[in-house]
Parts: sequence; C-alpha cells; structure tokens
Amino acid sequence: MLKKFDIENFGPIKKISCNHLQNINLIIGKNGSGKTFLLKTLYSTIKSQEEFGRGDDKRDFSEVLADKLYWTFQAEKLGDLVTKGSGNRLKVSVSMSDNTSLAYDFGQDTTKKITPLHNNLEKRQFNSVFLPPKEVLTLEKVIIKSALQDKSFGFDATYSDLALALRNPTQRGRNYDAFTKSRQLLESMFEGRVEYDATAEKWIYKQGSSKFSIMTTAEGVKKIAILDTLLGNRYLTPESVIFIDEPESALHPTAIIKFMEILALLAKLGIQIFITSHSYFVIKKLFLISQQENLSIPTFVENQEKKWIHYNLKDGMPDTEIINESVRLYEEELEVSLR
Repeated sequence: MLKKFDIENFGPIKKISCNHLQNINLIIGKNGSGKTFLLKTLYSTIKSQEEFGRGDDKRDFSEVLADKLYWTFQAEKLGDLVTKGSGNRLKVSVSMSDNTSLAYDFGQDTTKKITPLHNNLEKRQFNSVFLPPKEVLTLEKVIIKSALQDKSFGFDATYSDLALALRNPTQRGRNYDAFTKSRQLLESMFEGRVEYDATAEKWIYKQGSSKFSIMTTAEGVKKIAILDTLLGNRYLTPESVIFIDEPESALHPTAIIKFMEILALLAKLGIQIFITSHSYFVIKKLFLISQQENLSIPTFVENQEKKWIHYNLKDGMPDTEIINESVRLYEEELEVSLR
C-alpha cells in the first residue's frame, strides 16, 4: 500500500505531500486545481512498477516510467510537465507500507528520458487501475486502436490500460467474499449486469432474460459495470490500488451514496482507494463512513492561496467551498421559508 508521497512542481501542483495515507484517501478541489494531475501522478508511478519486467517486456524501469508518464499526460516532451518557473524541477517520491521507496526528478529540458534517483520497490504482482469520469465500454475498440496500434494522442494511458484490463475474461469459481458482496450490490443498483458477448465481440446489458445494446445503456450503468467487471475477472485483488476521478459523474445522489458504501467495503478487504471529487454527496458520505467506522480518511483541499491543506474526515468535515456553498444554499432556503 502507498503510505507516503511528496510531489513538487508537477503541472498545476506546486507542492503537496502526505506521510500517512490510508485505505481511502480523498482529494477535493475546484476544476483546474490539479486533482486529476495528482491522481495520474500516483497512478503512473505505481503502474510503472507493476508493468516493469512483466511478460516479455525488456525495458528497464526508467524506460517504463518515462513511457507511462509520456502516454498518461501526453505532453510533447516530459519537461512540459514541470511547473513553469526559472530553475524548477519536477520532483516525485513515494513510499510503500513495506518501507521501500521510489524517487525521481527532471527539469524543463527533459524530453523522454528519466533516471530515478532511488528505487528499491519490490516488483508488484498486483494490478492497479484508474477509473476516469467517463465510461470506456462503448469506446473500448477505438481506445485500443488509437492508443496502442496507431500510437496517437487522444486517449491517454489511463484509458488504454483500463480497456485492456476489461478484456480479461470473467473467472468462475469462488471469489473473495467482499468482492462477491460488492458485485451483488453493484448489480442491484441498476437491476442488471453488463457482460461481454465473446461471440458478437461486443458489450451488452442484461436484465433477466432481456439483452440491450451497450450503446443505449445509461452512462451511470456502464460506469458501475466497469468496477463490477474488474472484480469479476479478478484483475483487482486485495493488494490493488484504485484511482477514481470524480466518481459522482453520471450518477444520481442515491447511486453515489451506495457506490461509496461499496468502496468502503472493498477498502476493508485491503484495496487502497484514491478519490478526487467536487461533490458534496461524496464528501458527506465518506465523512459519515469515517465516523461510523472510526476510520481515518486523509483529505486534501486546495485553499485560496493555491496551497494544499490536509484534513482527516475522522476529525470532521473539511473547510472547502463545496461544503460552504451547500451550507449557504441551506441557509438561503431557511430564509425564504421564514419570510
């Protein structure tokens, strides 16, 4: 599990760090604050360690890391990721729960070569995944062709990695109890399930004996189906890390609440989860889970001075405009009703 990170001069992020990450971690901020940058940075770093040395891949770790950053952020050169400013260098370091660590840095002139400053991370046999705001089932073939065959910018590595992960066939036999329960809860949210029809080579949505084209299926159903599929095909295991960018996208409030409950269930099994959000429902539900379970949930909020402030939902709701605006609307409603 990731236990600590330090990041400096990475795109919109000037500096952010945490030395006590937990199974659920929340990143809050307005559009353009750097939430997704942070999520993709951590994903690229840990995913590089997972891909290094797998199968017939002969690349050394520095090549794997450089390629992952390049195709995840899709900048013309890696140096473009460095925060603008004379002499700035991008710096990233992460530490795992087994006390191993990785650190790398590079400057604005870097094209596509990185030499890690330090790396004694153990090889990871587990899989991590990045779940973007939009579903990928309807675009799976297009994503793979564009990213992996044509090698063109458009769909970044988080999309192509996910598309490949979804292609793993569903495995039969006993699954982890928490996974089985999570899948049952996910499928009950929309009274059906999404499956891959190998004969027709396409995704379908099933409700009982009825089948529907994935193209006509609601966006929220497809989004939930992605996590269900990754649990069913055993791509995810208790040692995985899930990075979720704006889980509230395309989900109504009731579904958001249930989705947070399912994520908490997976976290209990050992999966580590990083969530970015600007949804009051996400924040409030995670706060309630934290209080009910006596669970630490580190939370990062960018303040008005563009500095990242650390909170813990176990200690209370964070000071953020998302919360403040919700309170303001409630007070306005009271004022109107009392006239």
